[in-house]
Amino acid sequence: MAFRPRRSVLYMPGSNARAIEKARALPADGVILDLEDAVAPDAKEQARRQVVDAVKAGGFGPREVVIRVNGIDTPWHADDLAAAAHAGPDAILIPKIGRIAQIELIGQRLLDMKTNHKTRVWAMIETPEAIFNINALAAAAHDSETRLAGFVMGTNDLAKETRARLLPGRAPMLSWLATCLLAAHAHGVDILDGVYNNLGDAKGFEEECIQARDMGFDGKTLIHPNQIEPCNAVFSPGADEVAHARKLIAAFDLPENKDKGVVQVEGRMVERMHAEMARRTVAIAEAINNARG
Repeated sequence: MAFRPRRSVLYMPGSNARAIEKARALPADGVILDLEDAVAPDAKEQARRQVVDAVKAGGFGPREVVIRVNGIDTPWHADDLAAAAHAGPDAILIPKIGRIAQIELIGQRLLDMKTNHKTRVWAMIETPEAIFNINALAAAAHDSETRLAGFVMGTNDLAKETRARLLPGRAPMLSWLATCLLAAHAHGVDILDGVYNNLGDAKGFEEECIQARDMGFDGKTLIHPNQIEPCNAVFSPGADEVAHARKLIAAFDLPENKDKGVVQVEGRMVERMHAEMARRTVAIAEAINNARG
């Protein structure tokens, strides 16, 4: 199974031509060219043209290119979606998704526009409604016409909608984050953690990256290039972790262990499921190295 690293995915304002140009050389695994929150209402149309031209021009290398459009209930959505579909990014990120009908509507519109099937749909999870419906939303990924491939947590909007405080350790949100993780991984949907707002707090940022990694997030969304390297470091398997994973795989690949459910490695009993987890670790490490190369 091929893995695409999504450790670090950076929001870039669609209205900022210099930022978009810079995105082509940054070490992020992905960039989100934003037409929504980062763009003032009177700059929406210019940003849309700029983002479409940038995506068509290419030059982003191995980076995953995502366009975030304005929400379904805004006056800019229809034109944003049509422009994004025409540009052909890797994915289109839809804000404020809360119901399956919205995902199905987006899928139908992309089908009607004969959008290249490589363009996937990512959904922002940022409302109480989305949290309540999260398993059904994730299950929509089994319908190929929805194109659903990922969730992005909108923790700032969740805080706004619920009046939950954004505290170190995120205790008020942990149950919501965990619920979304369970739903995403139950249905094969990748899921990215929300942004960290305090650019001056490097230690707090690293701690939140570690928390997100340990919880099971595939990566984290970012708001500044300075966050990329520390985020990549946290979400990359370490050399010792990869070496140990290779040992587990080699043990189960021995002819005498082919049919065994449990084997002994370095004095410890290891189950076959650990070998499967090890294969994923190695695949991620190889994907990261390939992206660098």
